[in-house]
Amino acid sequence: MPNPQSPFPNPGSSADLLGPDGPFAHEVPGFAPRAAQQAMAAAVEEAIAERQLLIAEAGTGTGKTFAYLVPALASGRRVIVSTGTKALQDQLFHRDLPRVRSALGARLSAALLKGRANYLCLHRLEQARKDGRFGSREQAAQVEAIHAWSTRTASGDRAEMAEVAEDSPLWPRVTSTAENCLGADCPQFHDCFVVKARRAAQEADLVVVNHHLLFADLAIKKEGFGEILPGAHAFILDEAHQVPELAGQFFSVSLSARQLTELATDVLAECAGVSGALAVLQPRVEPLALAVKRLRLALDRFPAKGPFLAIERDAEVERELAALRDALDALANELDKHAERSRGLASVGERAAQHAARLAQLTEGGARDAVHWYELSAHGFAFHATPLDLAPPLRELREQSRAAWIFTSATLAVGGRFDHFARQLGLDDPHTLCLDSPFDYARQALAYLPSGLPDPAAPDYVERVLDAVVPVLEASRGRAFLLFTSHRALRRAAELLPARVPFPLFVQGTAPRHQLLTAFRASGNGVLLGAASFWEGVDVAGDALSVVVIDKLPFAAPDDPVLVARLDALREAGANPFTDWQVPNAVIALKQGAGRLIRDVHDRGVLVLCDPRLTRRGYGKLFLASLPPLPRTCELADVAAFFAEAVAPAG
Repeated sequence: MPNPQSPFPNPGSSADLLGPDGPFAHEVPGFAPRAAQQAMAAAVEEAIAERQLLIAEAGTGTGKTFAYLVPALASGRRVIVSTGTKALQDQLFHRDLPRVRSALGARLSAALLKGRANYLCLHRLEQARKDGRFGSREQAAQVEAIHAWSTRTASGDRAEMAEVAEDSPLWPRVTSTAENCLGADCPQFHDCFVVKARRAAQEADLVVVNHHLLFADLAIKKEGFGEILPGAHAFILDEAHQVPELAGQFFSVSLSARQLTELATDVLAECAGVSGALAVLQPRVEPLALAVKRLRLALDRFPAKGPFLAIERDAEVERELAALRDALDALANELDKHAERSRGLASVGERAAQHAARLAQLTEGGARDAVHWYELSAHGFAFHATPLDLAPPLRELREQSRAAWIFTSATLAVGGRFDHFARQLGLDDPHTLCLDSPFDYARQALAYLPSGLPDPAAPDYVERVLDAVVPVLEASRGRAFLLFTSHRALRRAAELLPARVPFPLFVQGTAPRHQLLTAFRASGNGVLLGAASFWEGVDVAGDALSVVVIDKLPFAAPDDPVLVARLDALREAGANPFTDWQVPNAVIALKQGAGRLIRDVHDRGVLVLCDPRLTRRGYGKLFLASLPPLPRTCELADVAAFFAEAVAPAG
């Protein structure tokens, strides 16, 4: 039943609103009523009204965004919509939401809220200008450009400042973190862009956030202002297949070399306004900076990622860890003596004490319910403690919220079932809905499983894959994504392909992702080689993409210490870690990669699945059963005929 508080002039059920006689059919150009979209809208409407748990898989082309926005707006309740990325967040808020509000004449307020690092910090901008130390003249000029922009921007959202690159080292200097924000004690608090954005969000009927921000808030990460998403009647999480991994990040305890070096830098910056502070604190800051560098050097002999036990038994690492603890404790103790001299010194003193406590927690081993591990970057390190089981903290959060929770994505089910996803998030007895894509896969697509390929562990596997794929590329005249499960395989293919195909090649890592995609679309016959980040969130509709090649089944790398610990825990509990965890996760990842191929009703294309385990191993049937209903062939001639049919004259 429609809510009596509905903001619409003429409320009806959400399914009716999206039906042939509804406002979308009359007012939105190109809109076609879809039974699956109406079914999902009805399920979301009921979930919001009854505060239910709902898992809804909606295949590509279902129109799931409208299917949840319409009942969300019609409910008259406060709703939080969370997306997988900032790009999707912007698309939802600036494109999809205005269309829905216009078609329905909805009278309600909406807000876009991003994480604090997306907003200019006026206090830190002022500090950076006073400091005056920049890496180049260009950076100095950019700081002045940011200052000029700060006087005219209403939002302070750095996305407005296209002149300064997104990855510029300037941004961390002029934006805040939860650790360095002064909160209500900041002299610029009343003009703070973060404060303004959060107040707008707290007053809005519908708030669009991203999963990073949602979990940072729900996990009660102290950001200086307490909870920012209170009182929601419903949470709708789009691209929900990303939630288990992201939730793991936000329920982890972590400390990085970057946090420690930023602390050292910020202590020196705060000394600038306090007489005599630099002379006392600099001798404590320098040993900390040196200890961070020495520990990173000691870790250089170890793999990029591993269990903490693997490094703590090393005498040199143990010695440098002790030096780091001593340096951090000494700085924290000295800062404590000067806390009353300025709010800034008090703030960095609190950070130093928190870092010291966290370092002790992370390096002293832990309980069996958390995995203690490390990871290395080119010049830094990070230590983590990640919960083995995310279900209990997530269940507790949902129970505290007393809200409806709706999880949706094109890829949540494994063999038509949601057990794996529900188990990971502690969703007990949820309502479920599985809606197939409306695309005509029998006509639009073909799955090609090349015969004769060796086991994926074979040393010449990449070469053999290319032997099978090159004839497909010749038949399709390029226009292909080659998706790899490892960067090593990607690099090998990038070495071999230029001599074998005449098409322009676009290789992940040679340019930012958005630039590669733009150039690929413009080329008309390009071949793009990508790994993990190209398996999802990439949309190339039309003739530019007609082939998607997947080299292997995307099983997670066995060198992930969190994965290894989870598999061990499942084994100890009497479960089968391969069938109960590794296979379901790989199925969902494969569905994401395969989903790049057909993006609208006019697309045609071939999905090339190279891994012979799909037909040689029993679990291969589950992978194939979880994909859209594509016709399958092992014959190259069928692929050639498919593409020949596309260019045959009509009639």
